[in-house]
Amino acid sequence: MDAKKYIEMQDLFNRYLAEKKLWKTEERYAILECICSFPGHFDMCLLHQKLEEMNFHVSRATIYNTLEVLVDSDLIVRHQLMNQSVQYELRMLAETHSHLICTKCGAMRELKDMTLKKDISALKISRFTPEYHALYIYGLCSKCKYRLQRKK
Repeated sequence: MDAKKYIEMQDLFNRYLAEKKLWKTEERYAILECICSFPGHFDMCLLHQKLEEMNFHVSRATIYNTLEVLVDSDLIVRHQLMNQSVQYELRMLAETHSHLICTKCGAMRELKDMTLKKDISALKISRFTPEYHALYIYGLCSKCKYRLQRKK
């Protein structure tokens, strides 16, 4: 992520914390900065591991609470994909793709389709103002489909 976008996200986070009268702690900003370094999806364990590698020691409870604050502030998106653990993603990245999820093995792939994104954005829904969308398409990945065909 470039510096300009990171500063913009930091400003949005500052405004959110001020509006909700929440503490502006070093831990919250370190977690936000770490999240901005991920190119895609991450979970709490991966985030904790990366913070430890950066020699920034913070409790799992602080990470979990900060993730909740970041979801509430609309800076990150929570994904509950099938039976897997909860995953997160920067909202600005989540808006650029859809998710293809295998119902057999749980493998996930991202699909970037600008026509689909444009069509979804153009939807007019009465008495509702969409802020963002997340699209999940469930099916079989090529490996699972091949295995099923071989069994038959």
